[in-house]
Amino acid sequence: MRHQSAFRSTRRRAQDNISAHAHIRNRSAALLALLIGTASPAAAQDDLVLDTITVEGLSFGAGLDIQTPSTAGSRLGLSSFDTPASVQVIGAQTIRQRGQRDVNQAIAQNGTGISFHGSPGNGGTSFSMRGFNGHASVTRLYDGTRLYPGSGTITFPFDSWSVERIEILSGPASVLYGEGGVGGAINIIPKRPLTDRSRNEIRATVGTDGQRGLAFGSAGPINEVLAYSFDVNGAAADGWLDRNDTSSLSLSAALRWQATEDLALTLSHDYGDNRPGSYFGTPLVDGRIDERVRDRNYNVGDDLVRFKDAYTQLRAEWTPADNVTIRSNSYYLTSDRNWRNVEDYLYRPETGDVLRQFYIAINHDLEQIGNRTDATIQTTPGGMENTTTIGFDVNRIKFRNTNNSPYPGESEVDFLNPQPGSFGPHDMATTADTTTDQYALFIDNRLQINDQWALVGGLRYDNLRVSRVDPAFVHRLDSTSWRLGAVYNPVPDVAIYAQYSRAAEPIGNVLSLSESQADLKLTKARQQEVGIKFGFMDGRGDATLAAYRIVKNDLLARDPDDPNITLQIGQQSAKGVEAAVGFEITPTLRIDVNGALISPRYDDYLQSAGDYSGNRPPNTPRRVANIWGSWAFAEGWVARAGAHYVSEVFTNDANTTTRPSYTVVNAGLQWKPRENMSLDLNIHNLTDRLYATSGGATQWLLAPPRSASLDFHVTF
Repeated sequence: MRHQSAFRSTRRRAQDNISAHAHIRNRSAALLALLIGTASPAAAQDDLVLDTITVEGLSFGAGLDIQTPSTAGSRLGLSSFDTPASVQVIGAQTIRQRGQRDVNQAIAQNGTGISFHGSPGNGGTSFSMRGFNGHASVTRLYDGTRLYPGSGTITFPFDSWSVERIEILSGPASVLYGEGGVGGAINIIPKRPLTDRSRNEIRATVGTDGQRGLAFGSAGPINEVLAYSFDVNGAAADGWLDRNDTSSLSLSAALRWQATEDLALTLSHDYGDNRPGSYFGTPLVDGRIDERVRDRNYNVGDDLVRFKDAYTQLRAEWTPADNVTIRSNSYYLTSDRNWRNVEDYLYRPETGDVLRQFYIAINHDLEQIGNRTDATIQTTPGGMENTTTIGFDVNRIKFRNTNNSPYPGESEVDFLNPQPGSFGPHDMATTADTTTDQYALFIDNRLQINDQWALVGGLRYDNLRVSRVDPAFVHRLDSTSWRLGAVYNPVPDVAIYAQYSRAAEPIGNVLSLSESQADLKLTKARQQEVGIKFGFMDGRGDATLAAYRIVKNDLLARDPDDPNITLQIGQQSAKGVEAAVGFEITPTLRIDVNGALISPRYDDYLQSAGDYSGNRPPNTPRRVANIWGSWAFAEGWVARAGAHYVSEVFTNDANTTTRPSYTVVNAGLQWKPRENMSLDLNIHNLTDRLYATSGGATQWLLAPPRSASLDFHVTF
């Protein structure tokens, strides 16, 4: 079976690189060479020498990558095909060819069943997956390290230039990454040193609305034991609406030392300084957007949104024996976040003006230090292949929130021509000062029973201790998460799987736990999932299909008899179907499609404001879909187009206000005058659709209108 899988993967990689003008001849020759080389050992023994065949041409950089090993679904190095869960890998080439310079854009417009609901308050990084929304329900990681939201905010990473790939696990992720992630987990993997080749590249960008940027990347071996990588990108724009200049700087650097034949050490540092603009929304008129104010900014003139993040890690990998690998990762990360804005805008029809409220100034100071160590051991009990990973995860997080609560101040501005004014003097005070100590023990295992059956399971115990200053209290939380799944291969190209998992999720934000939440416990969740993954068209296509049901208990609610009392009651659930397919129709034409049908609801949710049982939770669409097509219509030319669809969502628990559905269309055209040089024209929101990705009953955050950019990329 392994021999057949390897042969299919080799054949598919060869087909990926067939040129448009000679694909039939080259593919036949390549397949003939592979057949002779792999299926005829007798010929090899007779010293048969074959001519070297060079296959050149296109690489679409797309696909489901179900045979690519990843860390998204387990710590065992399994591919999506071998994992009893929905796992997706989005490669760097796919991201860049589709013109997705923003990490969050790449996640939403490529990931299956994912919708974006970011805003400046949450760092612009909030998503909905499988009917669950926000950072508590969708875990975010960087290079395998869990990023904890401080007061609902995560701000890193944001730039795709230094990203090697994005790995997505749909469904509960607590067994891998700790409490949270009932809807899923997203792990952004940066570029790292190359030991077998060199990489040097430069990209220059210009575009509408004053877009400009310059990026540089380099990696490769220094000598036999040292290798490096270095990537930096600076970008800026004048903004698509009034007074909304943006700028960012991202840097990623790493040095790898092969200390001995069995031990490798990698020291890396990643940094981001992001000023994403200070647009907080557009006021609604009768529940709709007035197109005359599409490009108006209602914020003050001295507004501020700036996020600075740094992540340093030392990674060690030691192989003391052929069947044992020990990995240890020590890290230190910091986040310094600042806001100074007027964030609430209410259109008043009786006066025809806009009332601005909540003059909010906030500073987040977050520091996280930790270590994650595990050992992977391969054995063959009873002749069966068995892989076990066992380890621990410890960290300490210090978080301080300083702000001007209760956010006083209000002003009136003209609806059509708002004058910015200034924020004015304000006093800051610390409203949250916590230290969170966490430790976890975990084990993952895969048992290959025979050529057709494999069992995959995992168990994790988490313990958290939250200490808060003023009011002083200590609160302990713990959880045990586990999953068990089976994979059945009736034929080599088909995997049928089923899994059951138990998970836990925090109430609100652990790092900013309030005194009223000090006695609360973690919510509990469970999931059942079945699915199938398979290849077709002689290795030119892959497809996945999954069905699931998730149930979460112990929701946070206000006591119907006393709104000042917080209770944990009720139940929230979601069930749905997800599908993805990618295939090369011809060597010059490829299509990738994914979509999800979701049914989220509050099964039992009695609040002080009413009984919301049977309602749909806010920011959870019923349908999400993506489609991308790539066509190499001439030598050196590739045209691309894609569409991202999100259905209508409710914006409150009572289901009385909504945001409309939207479809955004993107397109691109690439010209490669030389093998090492490309010119890419990317157009985002091709139809200039007016739509919103977040916001409530009185204002929405609009997505950018149509824009275009031109990238000049050179490798050397």
